[in-house]
Amino acid sequence: MPQPSESNPPLHADDSFFDLLVETLENVEEPVRGLFLQQFFKSIARIDLSSAQSLDYWTQILARRAELSESTGKRVSLRTAMVDVLAATNFLRVPILVEYEEFKKLQLNAATDSLTGLYNRRLFEEYCDKEFNRAKRYGQHLALVLLDLHRLKEVNDRYGHLRGDEVLQLAAATLRKNLRASDFAFRIGGDEFALLLPQADPEQAATLCDRLRANFESDSAPLKLGTPVTIDYGVAVHPQDGDTKEILVRLADERLYQLKNAQRAQARPADVPKHAPSIRTEPAAPTRIVPPHASKATPASVGPFAASRETPKQPPQSERRKWERVSLAGTHAYAVISGHETKNATVMDLCTGGLSLIVDNAEGLASPFFAVLHVPILPPLRVNLRKVHTRKIENGRTQIGCAFVS
Repeated sequence: MPQPSESNPPLHADDSFFDLLVETLENVEEPVRGLFLQQFFKSIARIDLSSAQSLDYWTQILARRAELSESTGKRVSLRTAMVDVLAATNFLRVPILVEYEEFKKLQLNAATDSLTGLYNRRLFEEYCDKEFNRAKRYGQHLALVLLDLHRLKEVNDRYGHLRGDEVLQLAAATLRKNLRASDFAFRIGGDEFALLLPQADPEQAATLCDRLRANFESDSAPLKLGTPVTIDYGVAVHPQDGDTKEILVRLADERLYQLKNAQRAQARPADVPKHAPSIRTEPAAPTRIVPPHASKATPASVGPFAASRETPKQPPQSERRKWERVSLAGTHAYAVISGHETKNATVMDLCTGGLSLIVDNAEGLASPFFAVLHVPILPPLRVNLRKVHTRKIENGRTQIGCAFVS
């Protein structure tokens, strides 16, 4: 392996010299170019390379300069790219072509988002591979979280992009304040962020995301935005949710949009008929999560998720599925059922007419009954539920399809 040479003092040159060198060497035959570069590297960086190695490293240096210039959005000098390539080979142990602080600043600029200061998408791909391989090697959890800022576009349209940039910077600051030292935060798109949470299980990841959402709401209050911006998120965890990076990214993205759909269902327009069933919060005014066209006389049935008709006859399958069901599996959504004996239940999914619960013991559960829902995208909601159907599942548990009762 080539070793550093101490026999010759380093040659100092400015950027104009290197630019001229690049242009000249383009027109020189390869054997001559290799011999020249062999002496060039020996003189300028005090390392001994063969002619073939010199040609190879010269090609890498030119490619690295182009890459750094593109990622930073400004022209990068050849000597900076040379330090980057040669330092990575361990040949160049003390940078002599460029000031070390200048070099580290360039590295930082190439790896971070200029607006928020978070790591950029290129580093997300790199760290995601590295942390995923580490988690697999040691049998550890790794949580991947995708986030975006709900309604940021409305802020940009209403107040301008400078105001929107303030919101993005505030979101980045909220992430930095709430993450552990071992966690990583990235800005991967316009209003899109990603988190890598090593050794975080599903419950820990969900708890962190709830805290981020609440703290961002508190931190953004002084901005007095007429259009409130919130953090939406989707979580996927290795190994429970998948064994490849691609699966985790896909699941996190799907769960992000599942929560968005549930949020839209919770925020239905006010033109829904006033006699439709609703979810009520306490002590706030009723928050309606109701289907359009529903009526008190003929509440539609959607299997286990909505009020049944007065007659036991089920409508066609196409009618029963006309409201979208939002899966809450993996979000740790649960319900506390009140009665003569308090029960905890897992909320499996939700739609505009009702929801599905899984309880360990359904004996003695009357109908209708009251429960308090704890769903990540909503405040705790007290609801009145009526059992539509029940069925036994594994481990002696019972799945209950419930309709909201107005």
